[in-house]
Amino acid sequence: MSKKRVFISFDFDNDARQKDLLVGQSKHPDTDFEFADWSSKEHLTGDWKAKIKAKLAYVDVVCVLCGKTMPTASGVAHEVLIAQDIGKPYFLLAAYQDGCTKPSTAKPDDKLYSWTWENLKKLVKGAR
Repeated sequence: MSKKRVFISFDFDNDARQKDLLVGQSKHPDTDFEFADWSSKEHLTGDWKAKIKAKLAYVDVVCVLCGKTMPTASGVAHEVLIAQDIGKPYFLLAAYQDGCTKPSTAKPDDKLYSWTWENLKKLVKGAR
């Protein structure tokens, strides 16, 4: 059975370190999923929304890593909208223990989950 592929949506300007920690944690020996780490080292040019939509087509689920500046993270907001538009399942994961906010395009009933190893494994498997 192949591992589930997970796309990480995050605020590059404010939460890149947290994203690196999340990817590092996925190297744990009991991980049955893999992160499709297509993070751009610079802002995407051209029709970047089409580029993100194409990337999301190759994953099973989207992990939205929510930091403290989500209301101003327009790229994350668009990635959530694209996931919603194409019917890609996603979940919101708190990047910090407190002060995290949801992206502006999250649905009102989208829950913000605590970042624990057990939560992450369950969320990737669809427990939400």
